[in-house]
Amino acid sequence: MISIEKTKLKINELKEDQHFQNDTLRFKKNVKKFLLGVFRFLVIIGVSYIILAPLIEIFANSFFSDKDAFDPMIYIFPSHPTLERYKTAFIVLPYPKTLLISLGNDLALMIIQIFVCSMVGYGFARFNFPFKNVLFACVVIMIVIPTHAIMLPLYIALNGFYSTVVPFYLLTILGCGLRSGLYIYIFNQFFRGLPKEIEEAAFVDGAGSFYTYFRIMLINAVPSVITVAVFSMVWQYNDLFYTKLFGISEMVSMRISALTNEVANIFTVNSPALQQLYLYAGIVMIMLPVIIVYCVLQRYFIEGVERSGIVG
Repeated sequence: MISIEKTKLKINELKEDQHFQNDTLRFKKNVKKFLLGVFRFLVIIGVSYIILAPLIEIFANSFFSDKDAFDPMIYIFPSHPTLERYKTAFIVLPYPKTLLISLGNDLALMIIQIFVCSMVGYGFARFNFPFKNVLFACVVIMIVIPTHAIMLPLYIALNGFYSTVVPFYLLTILGCGLRSGLYIYIFNQFFRGLPKEIEEAAFVDGAGSFYTYFRIMLINAVPSVITVAVFSMVWQYNDLFYTKLFGISEMVSMRISALTNEVANIFTVNSPALQQLYLYAGIVMIMLPVIIVYCVLQRYFIEGVERSGIVG
């Protein structure tokens, strides 16, 4: 009888030890999870601050008055906010005309790049032809080599079209436009991931290569199309290298780079600190279309990046 009670006591002690060990492990797991969450939160906050702090400062300073600009006690929040910087930048750019011209050209170039780069990427992904690997290596070289390395040959070859947008369209149609190598790579990776049975079924039904590409493959490549569309639109919109190289003064990037000089000459603003405030207002106005495009296409853009082989 005594031995049975001792056995029960030992069993209870073992159960209590087991519960204690389980509680200890659970506590350690929760503490570890909590610490990892805090660390992740701090990393996100730090990265967000690095990225957003300059943008917040630009946006806040664009509302500074002359008095706020020279007051060392004011930071971020202006004491006398004004819209004068935006009114002047709106006139100097001139904003509606410049925005319309830039977005019109960027939209046309984006559509051309989507069709040209998607066809080239589809050809690399689905067809075998002589020197395929060599040509694809050239595409990779287009991504790796900086554009400044080919600045002189480009200028010499296209000097006859100086101060026009013709070089933009020629390079884009020939698959050598801004970041075209990257777009070809994105489409190539996406088309390689699609099952070949889709094309085989189309070929059995009598569809040709072009019909299969336009009516089947390109429709299935909508995530990559949206990704390339966003990339192309934003990079064409922000491009300063090609616009300076070919002297295209009507683009947004050229207008914003000359904003401070025009403000100084037209409105006789000689203080560099005040000129900077007008530049901040112009930057905010220029960023608005890009932010709107990204907000509208954010979900599709992220999906396209995940499925096109850029990450991972």
